[in-house]
Amino acid sequence: MSEFRMPSLGADMESGRLVEWLKSPGTEVERGDIIAVVDTQKGAIEIEVFEDGVLEEILAEPGEEIPVGRTLAYIRAPGEPGRERRVAEKPKPESEAKTPRTPATAKPTPSATVYPPSIPGVHMTPAARRLTAEHQVDPSTLKAGPDGVIGLSEVQAAIGAAPTPLEARPKSKARGIDPGEMRRAIAAAMMRANREIPHYYVTLTIDMTRMMNWLAARNAERAIEDRLLYAAPLLRAVALSFAKFPDLNGTFENGAFVPADRVNIGMAIAVRGCGLITPAILDADRHDIDTLMTKLNDLVKRARGGGLRSSELSMGTATLTNLGDRTADGLMPIIFPPQVAIVGCGQISERPWVVEGEVVARQLMEITFAGDHRASDGRRGAQFLSHLASLLGKPEGLDGAGI
Repeated sequence: MSEFRMPSLGADMESGRLVEWLKSPGTEVERGDIIAVVDTQKGAIEIEVFEDGVLEEILAEPGEEIPVGRTLAYIRAPGEPGRERRVAEKPKPESEAKTPRTPATAKPTPSATVYPPSIPGVHMTPAARRLTAEHQVDPSTLKAGPDGVIGLSEVQAAIGAAPTPLEARPKSKARGIDPGEMRRAIAAAMMRANREIPHYYVTLTIDMTRMMNWLAARNAERAIEDRLLYAAPLLRAVALSFAKFPDLNGTFENGAFVPADRVNIGMAIAVRGCGLITPAILDADRHDIDTLMTKLNDLVKRARGGGLRSSELSMGTATLTNLGDRTADGLMPIIFPPQVAIVGCGQISERPWVVEGEVVARQLMEITFAGDHRASDGRRGAQFLSHLASLLGKPEGLDGAGI
């Protein structure tokens, strides 16, 4: 019998509110099945199970705020006998049984905040739930905003409270994401990273001309909706590079580096009005460029509109952040703990470059590798960038099964 616990969905997460169970006790489950939805500062997250079995017993009810690591349910392995769930009645103390109780004025005792239950089809942000609990507002009387979300402004309108400047900010169109909560989550993660991780940085300018010409030739044969963005071959090259350098792919936990057995690349995705979220594409080194393009489009859509899975937020082994076009030439990325590496890419721009002794116009991109000095050093980071540059310089080779 295994315990299904509240997962950590980020370095900043301490707890999450259980929104609903999607499976009932006695239901068979398979690895990857979504069995519950949990609300966090990053929105509503679908929680997966990572083993086959039977959902034996549920220990938490919707509406409860659950600390990370607490047991949510028991999962019985196939063929394993069921778990006895007999609750023994507590015997009354002898003095209580013999002596009749005299009525007394009950003293008020402090109690934990009881969060309102979820409303079918409507999402309420964590901050809004806290406010409804504090002011005893019936959530069924609240009207959701235009994005289908009940946020602070909707609750404040119901109780007649004036919003604070932070709470008055417009909510993101992304379902279930509160801008204030998201900013606090990002701040907590970045403060931890700067406090705990001794960063080092190495930067390399890479000639992307051959890559962009190759991409243009491939896209010329495709319908508009099937065309590739350069983010897809870039992601594949980064994933293959981390597979080549396993000592940079993993996490730093309990004072030691823990290498990962998979390459799960977190993608920094901008959510309008909120900041960045970094869900991972799992086993990124095992997918070809077209598959990665499909997965990347799907990930961006779900990150901005709701529906991310717990594995995508908790199983990242390294991160890629790409500024895109018409932005800046470079950046100094911050590692997302407990990972030990992140790759940051600036815009691709046409600049002078020396080729075979002549100055010519080429499409260049600055790539920065940030590493954790507890796990590696600058020389290793430079070797990683050199290998990445060689892959990006031969884009036709990226379509193979591996390099």
